[in-house]
Amino acid sequence: MSSCHSWTLDDLVEAYKQHQRRTRGLRDRTLSGYERHVREFVRGALGDDPVDPSELGCADVVEFVASMSGRYSPASMKWVRNALRSFLRYLRGEGYIPDDRLEAAIPRQAHWRLSTLPRSLSEQQLQQVLDSLDVASPYGPRDRAIVRLLAGLGLRPGEVVELHLEDIDWRAGTIEVRLRKNRRGAVLPLPHEAGDAIAGYLREHRPETRERRVFVKQTGPRRGEPIGGATAISEVVARALRRAGVQAPMQSAYVFRHTVASQLVQHGAALKEVADVLGHRDLDTAAIYAKVDLPALREVALPWPEANR
Repeated sequence: MSSCHSWTLDDLVEAYKQHQRRTRGLRDRTLSGYERHVREFVRGALGDDPVDPSELGCADVVEFVASMSGRYSPASMKWVRNALRSFLRYLRGEGYIPDDRLEAAIPRQAHWRLSTLPRSLSEQQLQQVLDSLDVASPYGPRDRAIVRLLAGLGLRPGEVVELHLEDIDWRAGTIEVRLRKNRRGAVLPLPHEAGDAIAGYLREHRPETRERRVFVKQTGPRRGEPIGGATAISEVVARALRRAGVQAPMQSAYVFRHTVASQLVQHGAALKEVADVLGHRDLDTAAIYAKVDLPALREVALPWPEANR
């Protein structure tokens, strides 16, 4: 690293990422998630370029974490703190921070497992999003197919990105998810609305390309190449939510995943079925959705002791 303390934010972030790849072997996917938080932290604390990382203080750290806590769940805040800690350790190793005071200033956040409700859309909100999907813009039909797929099956963003043309069996009406987080693939029924949206996109709007992945870039010099990663899918969701005017509990693709799971439980699906559809490794992960099954909760609830006096 240069001995000069003033950097452009782009150069500082790139130096940080190169260091993390070289010394810790972090994957680009992990670094991409870290980079978003690092950029927001540095820009908020130090302002426009040039930035001098040696000017960062404990108050900057506390203020940043506090601001992010209002936007992310306790579980997601773990990623925010990990990204911040990784960056501050890098700066300390490069001599910009004299000791670990900034790392120690990162506030801890209590997080009890299964302590929250699933952050899902109501039926009215979901329908509002689906009714307002854009098909006029160059990427509208693609985004419509993605949202329909997310809303129908609750796939993870990475599973949508890795969907290949060969994974859709149009005759059987199924879709194959090759590798899920549980390290097993799955063949799922393709919802009619999602199938229609995907078919329309493939027939009329997908750029000519040899790429076998279903969803590709629609415009620009990289037209026809695979879309970005999970972040690109969440951007599609964010656009759809803004267009519908829906104040969602989270601005990412996972809001549809939680919605699908909640609807399955409310319509009588067992937790084992929910876990199978979503590709959870064990039932404990799906247990949080039991909280939305109000009729069942009423049956197991104990009466208030004074009620029978």
